[in-house]
Amino acid sequence: MSKHLFEPAQLGPLTLTSRVVMAPMTRARALGNEPNELMAEYYRQRATAGLIVAEGTSPDANGLGYARIPGLFTEQHVANWQRVTETVHHHGGHIFLQLMHSGRIFHPLNLPAGAEGVGPSAIAAAGQMWTDQQQMQDQPAPRALTAAEVADTVKAYAHSAKLAMDAGFDGVEIHGANGYLPEQFLNPHSNQRTDEYGGSVENRTRFVLDITRAVAAAIGADRTGIRLSPGSNFNDMAAYPETAETYAHLAQELQKIGVVYVHLVGTAYLNAEGRTALETDYTGPVIYNGGYRDVARAEADLAGRADFISFGTAYISNPDLVERLKAGQSLADADQATYYAPGPGGFADGYTDYPTADGQPAGSFSPDYVA
Repeated sequence: MSKHLFEPAQLGPLTLTSRVVMAPMTRARALGNEPNELMAEYYRQRATAGLIVAEGTSPDANGLGYARIPGLFTEQHVANWQRVTETVHHHGGHIFLQLMHSGRIFHPLNLPAGAEGVGPSAIAAAGQMWTDQQQMQDQPAPRALTAAEVADTVKAYAHSAKLAMDAGFDGVEIHGANGYLPEQFLNPHSNQRTDEYGGSVENRTRFVLDITRAVAAAIGADRTGIRLSPGSNFNDMAAYPETAETYAHLAQELQKIGVVYVHLVGTAYLNAEGRTALETDYTGPVIYNGGYRDVARAEADLAGRADFISFGTAYISNPDLVERLKAGQSLADADQATYYAPGPGGFADGYTDYPTADGQPAGSFSPDYVA
């Protein structure tokens, strides 16, 4: 069956207006780790996407390793996220939440009181981390989770997924890519455990699959997606020889679970054997991601294995991306200095102030969004 970028498409129980997906992107505007009105405006401006996958959001306090990223594990989080989902739905969009636990990618200054950096093993990730208090700091070693704490973290994911549905999200995406906690368990360089969560392929994939099964049981497999990046070296993920075997096993189990999609990060640079294993052994919907800025490349991949195309940085500076792509208009470039930080005018700079293609403001921040 032919697939076209701008045609309506079915994703589980949802009928999307197009195959254009807004990729999840950390933008660090969640002051106090709480979603807010400015974030509601940001997603409202981009509600013409077929599907929005909202930014990485931690299922517990220990996963809030970056400055100003949101959480979803309290009733206040639910109430604040509800504002975002109501806004997107009011403007005709669909929105998933990405559940992201940063694991060993953290600094203590970024964590709320009582939280701590944790990982599969007490191995620090190379590199530095931004803190608002002391700017760039080396990343320290995390504390290794006990087996009981691993099980508790799986429960935290399932609980957060339930809260996401309470907050009005259409589904959740488990962030199993880019060197965060689930991938830290997959990779033997960051996972040197000797218990049931380390060593063999089956053991190293256990945490990811336990999370996925728990979330699917909590909210339905048809509302549960997962993001993966076989072979990526982001966040100090080193190459390892069992990559293809690892992702083949993951794909086979994800197929059994019946997840609604697999979202592949950066398809151009993924480990070829790992990607092939995923795309062969998992036969459900696949979202391709990785530097898309034009229709021709998207259509070419939709003619192959891809079912949806996710656009990342192009969505930062082009809130009306779907309309621009349909009209063949050029895309504006984003100011990288404001990806994760405010500009001179505050947090709206480089966030909600990008105009539409006709030069008009994308919209103004207003609490009267349902009027």
